[in-house]
Amino acid sequence: MTQQARFEGKAVLITGAATGIGRATALAFAREGADVVIGDVDARAEETVQMIASLGARAVFRHTDVRDPHAVNALVAACLDRFGRMDCAFNNAGVLPPQRPIHEVTPEELDLAIDVDFKGVFFAMQAEIRHFLTVGGGAIVNTASVGALIADPNMSAYCAMKHAVAGLTKAAAVEYARANIRTNCIAPGFVVTPMTQHWADSNAFTDMFFAQNISGRAAQPQEIAPTVLHLCSDAASFINGATFVIDGGQTAH
Repeated sequence: MTQQARFEGKAVLITGAATGIGRATALAFAREGADVVIGDVDARAEETVQMIASLGARAVFRHTDVRDPHAVNALVAACLDRFGRMDCAFNNAGVLPPQRPIHEVTPEELDLAIDVDFKGVFFAMQAEIRHFLTVGGGAIVNTASVGALIADPNMSAYCAMKHAVAGLTKAAAVEYARANIRTNCIAPGFVVTPMTQHWADSNAFTDMFFAQNISGRAAQPQEIAPTVLHLCSDAASFINGATFVIDGGQTAH
């Protein structure tokens, strides 16, 4: 099988694929032959489905709030109903809470970060693992962040939850490796997406950030997608419990 057809005949489930990294990854999977099921609360996921269809591939979108375990269970069921299988999953849905110092973070903002950025991944993994245990294995990739490795001012809730995602990824790898379920996560740096556009539009922020980053630029979503596909592919058969940093060297110094 050629690299371009690595996922021919396979189905992938992706949460948070309406825009940004999720959309770029959904398109990359489709280009390599995968059927794609998208779970999101953002209706722009329909645009992602249409873009996939224009490639001659198959995709479906189901409105899914990852904070609700019943919703993610239904998303997995929808993947199996529509395509008859689920081979890998990319848990990418997340939020970026307002930036505030720790003592000013509201309970509601903290709850949002916990519910979406951590519980959302946890619930999705539960549903995915239950299925993978019945079919002899599968691959899971979670979206963490460089915020899982380092901390920046005024991002305490986000960093804490991304640290939790990295820890959960390791825990799942330890528990399910012998069941042929591989679980890894990615740790992107600054990627220009609708969620981070306000940073990209701020000269003060970009001047500060690019001065500290050895690459001197932000990433585009399509630069993150290939790592996700690799981790879901047979070529990554001995990679488990790892956090893959994709940050242009941000954390290298």
